[in-house]
Amino acid sequence: MKQLANDANNAGPFDVVIHNAAVFKGDYKKTQDGLATTFAVNSLAPYVLTCLIKKPKRLVFLSSGMHFSGDASTSDLAWIKRGEKQWSYSRAYSDSKLHNVLLASVFARLWPGVASNSMDPGWVPTKMGGAGATGDIQAAVDTYVMLAEGNGGAAGVTGKYLANRKVTDPKAITDDIEAQDRLLKAFEEISGVSIPSDI
Repeated sequence: MKQLANDANNAGPFDVVIHNAAVFKGDYKKTQDGLATTFAVNSLAPYVLTCLIKKPKRLVFLSSGMHFSGDASTSDLAWIKRGEKQWSYSRAYSDSKLHNVLLASVFARLWPGVASNSMDPGWVPTKMGGAGATGDIQAAVDTYVMLAEGNGGAAGVTGKYLANRKVTDPKAITDDIEAQDRLLKAFEEISGVSIPSDI
């Protein structure tokens, strides 16, 4: 992520950075640093990249309705203590999608000049969602584009969670500043990267 941030800074700054990469299903796997891959890719990577790049005008964190089942506890974010024996890809994914909403709120609060939001694309018929998904894929695309461009229902909006083209309520804890700060502290300790006050 540090190399990617360096490459991005050489190419940027950007109008918008969209954190869309994620790991969903799968067995317990670890990175070279010993972190569960789902946590490293879905939660820590967007945090590190955002901290190290030049501030864009807009940030978009792709979340999921599964974030409502996520746990905001920071006691074992990277699944080091629980390990393979207690591994649950759905729990890890839900936690990471909650982290994404919390991160959008954090950056909106600490970087008032950047529009930082999260969104739920819904259960839509994509390769990930499958053919049986019942969500409105066009609404997902429209929400995505609206946030990327910062217009329509996303004009002037920051620190919000959007689904189906409109602002909606995420899990209540995402607005809890103490919960946001606990997550930040844990991410800083794990990564060695802090949010700069100005970049």
